[in-house]
Amino acid sequence: MGRHGPRRHIGPALAAFYAQYPEVEIQLEISDHPLDLATHGFDLGIRFGTLPDAAFHARKIASNRRLLCASPLYLDKFGTPQKLGDLQHHNCIFIRQNESPYGVWSFTNGGHTDNIKVHGALGCNDGEVALNWALEGYGILLRAEWDIARYVRSGRLRLVLEDQTPTRADVYAVYPQQLHLSARVRSLIDFLIERFKHIDNVEDS
Repeated sequence: MGRHGPRRHIGPALAAFYAQYPEVEIQLEISDHPLDLATHGFDLGIRFGTLPDAAFHARKIASNRRLLCASPLYLDKFGTPQKLGDLQHHNCIFIRQNESPYGVWSFTNGGHTDNIKVHGALGCNDGEVALNWALEGYGILLRAEWDIARYVRSGRLRLVLEDQTPTRADVYAVYPQQLHLSARVRSLIDFLIERFKHIDNVEDS
């Protein structure tokens, strides 16, 4: 499981599941790299982004867009990009996660993917740090909608290049094909799907 969504969303969801089913025991392991679930003895994995490989069964539990954003402080000073190519002339804030190429942002366009090489002075492997850099006016950030929605609604961040479609950060529950899901694990998946129907987005009032 990637580290950039679990603390805010998955952690509280698991606690809420435990409150409803106190007989379960929950062990959460947060990792930037996909774990071999069977080897490590996990019943379930939760992954953000692309679909897992064929060695796993997967069930989508939430839709989650990625969006480009920056603070008014940055945009007023350096201007607002009008096309993807303009990003190469801006300070872009990088989040290093999983096996994604560093310094490359991907966008879907007409059924194919455009990989855009961008540049920036600030990068890290923690999404909260990167988000704070964007809020403080240090550059343009590509971030999951869940994590920036409240700041977009408050005006602390503005969306840029809204007509472009970055690759998504959808959330999947995954488990090995050979694993027979217990009733408790099935209940957890159903619980997460229902809970994430109400997740934060930029259009919420």
